[in-house]
Amino acid sequence: MYRFAKAAVNATGQAVRQVRHGSTAPRQDFHSKYGTALLLGGAAFCGSVWAYVLTQTGITWNLSPVGRVMPKPWRQADE
Repeated sequence: MYRFAKAAVNATGQAVRQVRHGSTAPRQDFHSKYGTALLLGGAAFCGSVWAYVLTQTGITWNLSPVGRVMPKPWRQADE
């Protein structure tokens, strides 16, 4: 058990050193470099697809039945 615990502590120590060493280097990460462009591109793509679907596909959406649905006349119960 002692060997396993020692190896685990050593492995985590190496991982921490690697992360610390890499994080001190001045560089841009992916999000700061491409994040805004990807967000705007995705929003434009999504908007264009929905604009096409809403205007060109001919789907009948049936948004509201108000004014189109007429109630049935009331019927008195037979006594």
